[in-house]
Amino acid sequence: MEFKENQAIYLQIANRFFENILKKEWQSGDKIPSIRDMAVEFEVNPNTTMRTFNYLQEKGIIYNKRGIGYFLAEDGFEKTIALKKEQFVEEELPAFLRTMKLLGLSLDDLKAYAARYAGASVN
Repeated sequence: MEFKENQAIYLQIANRFFENILKKEWQSGDKIPSIRDMAVEFEVNPNTTMRTFNYLQEKGIIYNKRGIGYFLAEDGFEKTIALKKEQFVEEELPAFLRTMKLLGLSLDDLKAYAARYAGASVN
């Protein structure tokens, strides 16, 4: 995984977890890969991966069964959607709306573009 310099690595790893959850690759109650396995996959120090797991656990998205591993919480999907929506509205939407204004794009313009790209798959 190539990391961006403008965001903490553990948050970038968390975003990958969010993708897995939102794509339903991980279902409620599923065991997720271990801290060590994730550290190897992302080629980072296990302490960095541990920060990711702690962050997700604080948000209630994953939980730990001592001695067994980490699992996706029963409401992990819903909590992920809520968190990502909040992040989008607070972090990305203001810049997006500013750019729209600078370019003279209206909401109707966006609707037309959205209709054009509605068939595009999300990967």
